[in-house]
Formats: sequence, structure tokens, C-alpha cells
Amino acid sequence: MARTWPVVVGVALGVSLLPAAPAAAHNSLTGSDPRNGARVAQAPTRIELRFLAKPDPGTTKITVTGPDDVVALGGAPTFSGSRVSVPFKPGPAGLYVVGYRLASSDGHPVSGEVRFTLTTGTPADPSASAGAPAAAVPSGSPSTAAPAAPSASPSGSAASAADERTASGGRGWLWALGGAVLLAALAAGLLLRRRAGRG
Repeated sequence: MARTWPVVVGVALGVSLLPAAPAAAHNSLTGSDPRNGARVAQAPTRIELRFLAKPDPGTTKITVTGPDDVVALGGAPTFSGSRVSVPFKPGPAGLYVVGYRLASSDGHPVSGEVRFTLTTGTPADPSASAGAPAAAVPSGSPSTAAPAAPSASPSGSAASAADERTASGGRGWLWALGGAVLLAALAAGLLLRRRAGRG
């Protein structure tokens, strides 16, 4: 009896450990950055998932979606031991869901999600406003156009009128002088005729 007890105990321990072998081969998520349920004010550049065992790059799929199911995955995942990281392409503030699916060494697929909330959205692209047209001037604002020049200034019109009066006055004196000379010539002619008739 004393010799059979160690054999019985060994068999019992072996049987009890048989279900544990497949369980140890079953992979699972052990942590993430950002962690599940976190609220993040500053968007990370990469999202990291940590697993119990090393995932197979050929069978591991990672997805990242943001508000309105917009894809927020910025590139292909990278593998380092039991860690998988993916580039993050942030969008507006809201809930982001990181989905993962991979195969365990026992052949069973493992899938799940990590959810975190981005409290601050990405700013608008500055280059988008570079080609924007200039704002129109409101109709009620004063016009910047230069006022039209007046057709003629009052001083200019007065000067031209004075010049016309001066010119007409000068022509009147010429006519009067010519008339006086003509009258003098007629008078001289009459006098000469009278003297000739008397002689």
C-alpha cells in the first residue's frame, strides 16, 4: 500500500493538470494604452495592445474607428513580443473603438475591443483657409472708391468769364478807334473838297 500511494497521487495530479494545458495556450488581452474606458485630452500618436502570449502577425487584425465609424487607423501594426502598436489618426472629439482579432496557439480565435474617449478634437487644417476668397465689404460700410472729380471748379469758371469780358472789352476799343479814324478821314475829305470848290 505504501508503494502504491505515490503512483495514485501522481496519476491524480496528471489528470488534474490536463485541462490546464489548453487553457494556458489560450491568448488574451492583458492591457492597453490608452486603457479601456479612459478619457484622453491629448490624442496619442500610437495605440498599444498587450497580450498574454506573442500574437501571430499573419493572423492578427487591428481596427480603429472614431465618431460616425470614421477609420482612425494611421498605418500597419507593428509587433514587439506580446505587444502590438498601431499608428493613431485622430479626428473629432468622441468615442474611439480599437478592435482586435487574433488566433491563439490552440487554434481558437480571440477578439475584443478597447474603448476610450478623446475629449479634444483635432484643429482645422490651416492650409484649407489659404485659398479662401477675401471677405466682401458690407453694403453699409463707407466706400473706399475715390470721389469723382468735379466737372469744373468755381474759380476756373469765374476766371474764364473774366477773360471773356476782357477780350470783348479790348475788341470794343479797337472798333471805336477804327470808327474815329474813319470819321476823321471823312471830315478831312470834305474839307479838302470844300477848299477845292472855293478855289
